[in-house]
Amino acid sequence: MIEVNHLVKKFGSLIAVDHLSLKIVPGEVLGFLGPNGAGKSTTMKILTGYLKPTSGTVKVNGLNVEHDPVSVKKLIGYLPEGAPAYEEMTTRGFLTFVAELRGYVGSEIVARLDHVVDAMSLSSVLDRRIETLSKGFKRRVGLAQAIIHDPNILILDEPTDGLDPNQKHQVRELIRSLSKDKIIIVSTHILEEVTAVCSRAVIIADGKVLEDCEPSALETKSKYHGAVTLTCSCESDFAKIRTATEALVAGPMPVVDEAAFSMTLFQGESDQALLLRVTKLLDETGIAAEVVSEKGRLDEVFRSITKLAEVSA
Repeated sequence: MIEVNHLVKKFGSLIAVDHLSLKIVPGEVLGFLGPNGAGKSTTMKILTGYLKPTSGTVKVNGLNVEHDPVSVKKLIGYLPEGAPAYEEMTTRGFLTFVAELRGYVGSEIVARLDHVVDAMSLSSVLDRRIETLSKGFKRRVGLAQAIIHDPNILILDEPTDGLDPNQKHQVRELIRSLSKDKIIIVSTHILEEVTAVCSRAVIIADGKVLEDCEPSALETKSKYHGAVTLTCSCESDFAKIRTATEALVAGPMPVVDEAAFSMTLFQGESDQALLLRVTKLLDETGIAAEVVSEKGRLDEVFRSITKLAEVSA
């Protein structure tokens, strides 16, 4: 368990973390969201013992991070932002070095390297110097060092930054596979990552927690939650759709994308049957259109919550 109580971190007159409190238990994948400068990376550095708090406490499995940092660091795998590494080392040399620091010897090192090299698909760059690797490969080497000791807690700052879609999928599958009995904290600006891998989402701004709930609960705060998007293949069908659906608009005015032959209809406050009425209308008129029921859009919720915080400040 991680327990964060009234955490404060100041840099001179700047308050980077402002009385932040959280409790995180095994099996949770926590998505840590916030605009640039919100205090995400600072909080993660305090959780890992890299920075000391100005006040407040962080406990990991009952151990105080400030009082017993070495014991806590044994439990944690950490991928900092930017995935720093010794550029002059080869991938094999760097991962061997990290394994040795973690206390492995002999055949244990070989076993741990084999595991992380396979998990992160690093076999093709094992004997290349890290300075020659692409940003994506450097990120994967960073992830490999974070999991080399099979930690109980994994703290990842922008883990898929710089990865291509296939690599992102691979990392997300890895996070899901590790999350059964571990605590995983993922700081990210990629909102799709939250719905893809996280069981809990925390949004912070100015070092304060603004929201703490399941991603699905965040989606319900979106004006697009329950909305219906219709997309046609041609302009003539789109014109018919716009005319036919005018009577269905009980909520806010539709959002229309003329170029994509697409429009989004919104539910009214008491309208729980919009999707049913839209599909019935299409059946009756014979108009062809792709119909999508919206869960909600996290990017819109994120902007709304953080902008409201800016106004309140």
